[in-house]
Amino acid sequence: MRIGVLASQGAFIEHITALRRLKVEALPVRRAPQLNGLDGLIIPGGESTAINKLMLSANLTEEIKSLAKKGLPIFGTCAGMIVLSTKNSDRDVEPLGLMDIVVRRNAFGRQIDSFETELAIPVLGEKPYPAVFIRAPLIEKASGEVEILAKLSDGTIVAARQNNLLVTAFHPELTDDLRFHRYFLEMIRGN
Repeated sequence: MRIGVLASQGAFIEHITALRRLKVEALPVRRAPQLNGLDGLIIPGGESTAINKLMLSANLTEEIKSLAKKGLPIFGTCAGMIVLSTKNSDRDVEPLGLMDIVVRRNAFGRQIDSFETELAIPVLGEKPYPAVFIRAPLIEKASGEVEILAKLSDGTIVAARQNNLLVTAFHPELTDDLRFHRYFLEMIRGN
């Protein structure tokens, strides 16, 4: 199995490390030809505006849209969730419009307001998941075929899936818990 991690900006090295711990071939993706032959793609957390601009300049935007519509599994974490959304609160980010969600950027405040919490995520098992939120977005609205995977105690949606697309507002690559990456790999095997 070959998983690409968009390596234009953000926490891509941490995702590659997590995937390699799961004995999966993980490759950085910086140019469109590197998307060929992938079984899945991760769009990492980072700065959504920078990721968006770098995707455009590297001619990745249309290719990623096309591959997603053909069924390529894509996992967007934090900024990656913003990029995959249909609509978001950042006027500087033109979303890919792939996942039927509306996202609010920096929903929990500034860097100093970052936090960690234990989340109940039934698809990952009974054990709570250690979620790391850093200048995180949230899902304001989910429509259509979007399956809500996790919410904070106040009902805020922080993880979802729509067919071949998976998103989290938090950073699973910043924990030692590999269950979310394993879940993504199971999605790929199920396709």
